[in-house]
Amino acid sequence: MDFGRLITAMVTPFDRSGEINWEATSRLIDYLIEQKKSEALVVCGTTGESPTLSDEEKLELFAYVLKKAAGRCKIIAGTGTNSTRHSIHLTKEAEKIGVDGVLLVVPYYNKPNQEGLYRHFAAIAGETELPVILYNVPSRTSVSMSAATTLRLAEIPNIVATKECQSVDQITQIVSACPADFRVYSGDDSAGLAALAVGGYGIISVASHVVGEQMAEMIQAYFSGNVQRAGELHRKLFPVFKGLFECPQPLPNPSAVKYALGLRGVDVGTVRLPLVPPTEEEASFIAALLK
Repeated sequence: MDFGRLITAMVTPFDRSGEINWEATSRLIDYLIEQKKSEALVVCGTTGESPTLSDEEKLELFAYVLKKAAGRCKIIAGTGTNSTRHSIHLTKEAEKIGVDGVLLVVPYYNKPNQEGLYRHFAAIAGETELPVILYNVPSRTSVSMSAATTLRLAEIPNIVATKECQSVDQITQIVSACPADFRVYSGDDSAGLAALAVGGYGIISVASHVVGEQMAEMIQAYFSGNVQRAGELHRKLFPVFKGLFECPQPLPNPSAVKYALGLRGVDVGTVRLPLVPPTEEEASFIAALLK
């Protein structure tokens, strides 16, 4: 399964009452595929506000996005939770729906050790034939999966990739020793080009909602050997990569990118509590980023 080099972790559009806005979801899918050059979409990941979505909403979103995409890109279901049994259940249901793969986040809050992480992911992978992408994001989970644990998991046939947010150092360690067909994605937009330079395969992105076509050009330039052009594009996009998260003070994802989409004429509504929309100061900062 080739998920491509530019994958967008898609936001979940909501209406004014906080329910899923299906018409806006339909428009967003077309926009991300046709205008922003997304080769795959992660549905119900962190950027999709998975903690506030019910299982029923998640499964409905998987089915809806799969049908709307209609083969134009791959669909990756975010089925990871901090419960192994719950993750297995969601993964099996997503497999029945027909998604192309699943993204499994490192369990949060219960803080397993490395052996627990290994057994958690191995157990889920053993219950599905779908390709599995691991997701290491210690800033959100409080636990970081080590390179050694990732490499152990990479030996399991249907664990095919990882989304790595720890560091470029860790990406380097994984790329240096993983199987040839195991793919490493940067989960940090601002580290994306550096990740490619040390052997990463692509980027699972938030900023691609608003600058995806430029990111696709950057990735293409790098792999075509035009490193100078790739660097130019990275430097141009860097303020957007950083600004969507730092805002002038840290703003939880996806509050900023949802607001940015609205400024681009793609109305996806706001966020569900406990997240909140940008303040007036933050909104002005985001608008300036996109000029």
